[in-house]
Amino acid sequence: MKRWYGGVFSTSFIMLLLLGYYIVQNPIKENYFTSPVFNYTNTLSTNPLEWITMAAPPADPNPENSAQKVVSIEKISSSLFRPRNYSLEEKESLHTWNHLKELVSHSQVFPNAVDAIREAGGAWNNLMSSVEQERTQSNGSSQRSGKQKQCPHFLSKMNMTALDDNSFKLWVPCGLTQGSSVTIIGIPNGLLGNFKIDLTGEHIPGEPDPPIILHYNVRLHGDKITENPVIVQNTWTVNHDWGEEKRCPPPNPEKNKKVDDLEECNARVGQDVKHGQNRPANVSAKHPVTHNGSNPKKYFPFKQGFLSVATLRVGSEGFQMTVDGRHISSFAYHETLEPWLVSEVRISGDIKLISAVASGLPTSEDSEHMIDLDVLKAPPLSPRKQLDLFIGVFSTANNFKRRMAVRRTWMQYEVVRSGQVAVRFFVGLHKNQMVNDELWDEARTYGDIQLMPFIDYYSIITWKTIAICIFGTEVVSSKFVMKTDDDAFVRVDEILTSLKSVNVTRGLLYGLINSDSHPHRDPDSKWYISPEEWSEETYPPWAHGPGYVVSSDIAKAIYKNHKKGHLKMFKLEDVAMGIWIADMKKKGLEVRYEKDERIFNEGCKDGYVVAHYQSPREMLCLWQKLQEGKRAACCSD
Repeated sequence: MKRWYGGVFSTSFIMLLLLGYYIVQNPIKENYFTSPVFNYTNTLSTNPLEWITMAAPPADPNPENSAQKVVSIEKISSSLFRPRNYSLEEKESLHTWNHLKELVSHSQVFPNAVDAIREAGGAWNNLMSSVEQERTQSNGSSQRSGKQKQCPHFLSKMNMTALDDNSFKLWVPCGLTQGSSVTIIGIPNGLLGNFKIDLTGEHIPGEPDPPIILHYNVRLHGDKITENPVIVQNTWTVNHDWGEEKRCPPPNPEKNKKVDDLEECNARVGQDVKHGQNRPANVSAKHPVTHNGSNPKKYFPFKQGFLSVATLRVGSEGFQMTVDGRHISSFAYHETLEPWLVSEVRISGDIKLISAVASGLPTSEDSEHMIDLDVLKAPPLSPRKQLDLFIGVFSTANNFKRRMAVRRTWMQYEVVRSGQVAVRFFVGLHKNQMVNDELWDEARTYGDIQLMPFIDYYSIITWKTIAICIFGTEVVSSKFVMKTDDDAFVRVDEILTSLKSVNVTRGLLYGLINSDSHPHRDPDSKWYISPEEWSEETYPPWAHGPGYVVSSDIAKAIYKNHKKGHLKMFKLEDVAMGIWIADMKKKGLEVRYEKDERIFNEGCKDGYVVAHYQSPREMLCLWQKLQEGKRAACCSD
């Protein structure tokens, strides 16, 4: 089971301490928390900590220029590949950029690919305008000297006073990432006590409302379907309207699935509170647990007139909600509605809001005050020297902490520092200019990021696999090309030892090979594959994504087929690699599938070669254990 309970417990403990302080210091309901507001400013005029009345965005003064006007994707994406005056250090981040032009003509394959390229065109123009402005202000220098950091790690607002319509919003400057959390302390009140929490994305030009990445609706007196209290979770976009809602308690308990190994709805929600059970926090000891003398009370995490501490946590597969320290519900991410896209937290309805805390937010490190900066920068590449191994790392724009953890740990292997092995992060653009600004500075500082000409939607990550093959064969010449993730710890020395022992230089796929897998046909599955996408009942052999290696001939063939438009696009990137290799095998390539069970797809076991789902803290711990004892021992969170 993934280790969520430690994070949930620590967050809840802190919030309950705050709650205790509130109760002791403010026995009368009219008084609430008092605390200085976190002092954070940025170059924009909007204060991210300011709670303001929610209102519709301003209307487009020129509706004829809105997104309703049809423009070809080729024209929109032309700005992505227009020649610009880049410095040498900026070019280091764009080695594969122009090699990916062909993606535009094949963008119809994936459902969100057209939007990913179109939106990237606007994001890139905004970033380049910002770069030019900074360059002008710094007298032509390509470095932004003295630029204030923009992405805060922690936001808080207390001593809340209710506005007229009980509607508030909190701007989250750089989105959310795994491990981020938003804690809300409040009292459901008013006539019904119904309230909702919405996580919304960036406004889309020409559309009146932003997409809702998570709609968390608490209905204390039920709705048209039930008279009992219920929590309704959903998503919303202009193009797709409301998605399939998830209700807690669910109408069909047998369909209560799990997200991050936690139930979509805690089985206790809606159940009778029996005599002698541990009383839920919102069931007062002064009141009997029966209603009308006989009917028992039903457990529900929120209660009208009672204070609650609700923490919404970002997991690997979805959002997790705990109330008063207890896990209540989960909600799986939907494609193009992922946590890194969140720009605001909106709260409205019948709730007396006391405080809100957003923590674990993505933020980059301040390189100007870093004492070991030189050892964290990527060693220069020599085009005349053949590499033993090139490693491409999947990462998303606001995963600053994960990339820093990789730089401080397994990128410090001597074979990496000496240039025998090269490592690069492959990162798509963000819809938020602030994140792109930080990413651009990070890329120029460390020289180990390859920017992708598309918005980083999960459904098109296969494009990054192509980019890794391009870099490993066209930018550098490497005997082997490896793909991994930014939350994977890679024992580079053991990978090289294993490749040497295999003693195969052509037609090799090395990794945790899966030779007997089937497409997921459940439409609710994150990995759902329709018969149109893959008609066969089984996949060809493939290697799990946290760490696999291909020989250079395979990587070269993938790039050549990509350029010719002959590469079958498949949204599961690790399975896609297996499909491509199987196609080469049909055409005569002798393929060697080398399985290594020391590559762990989920978690870590002692003796690992690759450990997946490792937090930045665990990455540093794993590296320390290797340095101290030369032993691959796992770390507990």
